[in-house]
This record gives sequence, C-alpha cells and structure tokens, in this order.
Amino acid sequence: MKLFIDSADVSEVSALVKSGLGLIDGVTTNPSLIAQSGASIHERIKELCAVVEGPVSAEVTATSFDGMLEEGKALAAIAKNVAVKVPLTEEGLRCCHALSREGTAVNVTLCFSSAQALLAAKAGASFISPFVGRLDDIGHDGLQLIEEILDIYRAHDFATEVLVASVRHTGHVTAAARLGAHVATLPPKVFRALYKHPLTDRGLRAFLDDWEKTKQTIL
Repeated sequence: MKLFIDSADVSEVSALVKSGLGLIDGVTTNPSLIAQSGASIHERIKELCAVVEGPVSAEVTATSFDGMLEEGKALAAIAKNVAVKVPLTEEGLRCCHALSREGTAVNVTLCFSSAQALLAAKAGASFISPFVGRLDDIGHDGLQLIEEILDIYRAHDFATEVLVASVRHTGHVTAAARLGAHVATLPPKVFRALYKHPLTDRGLRAFLDDWEKTKQTIL
C-alpha cells in the first residue's frame, strides 16, 4: 500500500521524506490546504514536486469543463509528477477523460459512492479518492465504500488506483490496507501515529533499564 501525505506544508513534507524512513510515496493537496499555506499554488506545487518523487495532486478550482481543462493543463505543466485533481462531477469527468487521453495523471476527488467510482475509472482516472471520514461523520460506513469500489475494479480489471482520503485515524489506514486499497493519503499527525504504541515505549524502557544494570557497552 502506498502512503501519501495530505499537506501543502513543504517543511513538514520535506521532513517526513528526508527522515530516512523511505515511507512517503506521494502528496495530495486541495484548495483549502493551499490557502492555509499562504503560498501561490504554482510555487507550492513546484516545491512539493521537487521534494517528492511520486505523484503530487494539484486541484483545479474551475467548475466548467473548459475552465478545468485549462487549469489542469497549467498545473500539469509545473512538473512531470503532478496529478491533476478534479471533482467528481459531470464536467470533472469530462476533464478527466480529456486529460488522461493526453497522458496526464488525474485524481478524481470527492467520491462518495461506488457508482461515482465506476464512472471515474471508465473516464480514465489514475486515482479515485473516496472520502471515508466524511462518510463516517454522517453515519455511513466509509470503509464499506472502499470495499465496494475495490470489488468493482477487480471484477472489471480497471487500472484506476483507490486512494483512500479523509483519513481520520490509524484504524482507517490499517482497515483500508486489509481490504487491498492501493493508496491512503494521511495528515502528518496520522502518519506519525502509525509507528506509535505505548507497549513499544514501555518495552524499550524496560530493556534499556535492564541493560544499564549490566554496566556493559556495545562499542
């Protein structure tokens, strides 16, 4: 399973990528994250693409087909690893089809049903982004949607990767991984929580306390 970071904070993404862990496969952004960064979208996407070798999702803000297509081409021209992000609307799917036919990677976002995901795959999407957390918020089972989409994609051999978005906690990540989701995009705090467990900390402390009593050194 690929792990993307959902952030437009270059310093934070850079710290995770350069940590030596080798665990970050890409980045996702959206208009809200770009606005919070205070940077221009062209500048910020260029910076992120220089930090991460994998896909960096940059989202259009136009709502018409012509507007999305124009913005999508401008975003794709920033760097080779840009994935243009479009909303799951009729116009967005038209844009997805047009861009994907030109060889541009497209991430179709704001997916809330398996029917929508089917259309995105047929339109040529590289990624489909179902929002599990937002579905959970209204009493639906977000992970059930992931399972449904994966079943459809496997049955019809679609190449579109399921990118689990709106991840709120580590349980979302591990459950999606068990289902076979291709990607999960995580806020930095959720990513860092993946390697934390109180028993790990407690066990390490016990080992070190016992070792200290021996008065030995390894080097």
